Amino acid sequence: MRIAVDAMGSDAYPVPDVAGAVLAARDWGDEIVLVGQEDKIRAELAGHDTTGLRLEVVHAPQVIEMADDPAWAAREKTASSMHVGMGLVRDGLADAYVTAGNTGGVLAVATLHTLHRIRGVLRPALAVILPLPAGRVVSLDIGANADCRPEYLAQFALMGAIYARAVLECGGPRVALLSNGEEPGKGNALVKEAYPLLSASGLNFVGNIEPKEALGGHADVVVHDGFAGNVFIKTLEAAAKMLTDLIREEIKAGPLTAAGGLLARPAFRRVRRRIDPFEVGGGPLLGVNGVVIIGHGRSNDRAIKNAIGQARKAVQGNVVATIRNGLAKEQD
Repeated sequence: MRIAVDAMGSDAYPVPDVAGAVLAARDWGDEIVLVGQEDKIRAELAGHDTTGLRLEVVHAPQVIEMADDPAWAAREKTASSMHVGMGLVRDGLADAYVTAGNTGGVLAVATLHTLHRIRGVLRPALAVILPLPAGRVVSLDIGANADCRPEYLAQFALMGAIYARAVLECGGPRVALLSNGEEPGKGNALVKEAYPLLSASGLNFVGNIEPKEALGGHADVVVHDGFAGNVFIKTLEAAAKMLTDLIREEIKAGPLTAAGGLLARPAFRRVRRRIDPFEVGGGPLLGVNGVVIIGHGRSNDRAIKNAIGQARKAVQGNVVATIRNGLAKEQD
């Protein structure tokens, strides 16, 4: 497998991006193509033992920064690491593209300049894989489409179910609509209009779902518009951090709790590992003609490595072709 990695993607590029690529190349033996400013990439590679690893550097002089306007950057920075990296996938020179860069930039470059949408896709969707205690859940869209129509949600459900089967190895994934109540009549106009479309879709649609059921593992795919999804995911991240900080603060509050905290430290570490988004690494941009995995800007080397792992699974699961065939059958 040959995977292109945006070496200029993360907030601290190219340090974690290069380190994660080295870890992935060492563990899986794939060829990793590091895309970005060659002098910076090679300087960072010099600090790693790359003996026997299949690593290549492809120069891209420009960087789409986190603060850049996505549409402007996609149009003006055509020599960016995003354009060059996704261009490799478009031209068949890489099997997938991984980045921790500007999400809007990735979406604009992918849809307007390089990979373009799969035929029949109304809107690509950005998904996230939630590492919940009950198992991993695909949640989409989390920000690519703030305003949606009911038919968009129906397509998101199809693409999310395909991804859950192909990558998470979930047979007959349960699909649910995120809403403020479980009853079919609950929700805003969008949810109410999307409900019958999903009911008639042939998917394993289990109806509306509230956030507490979503976190309880009552569905394998949770569908929502990009605005609600983004708020949902960011609230989960903030709540997890707040609880972690509170527990740490209370443990340090006295000698007895501090002693107990030392004894419980292994358990706390295991819990943190189970819910850490860096253990997943990144989420797929579904609906474009190529495997694209997007990680968090603050990704560390482990997150980059695991995002590459998500890309490997998507390629192995033939996700793009399966989505293409699924949409073709739906249109027939």
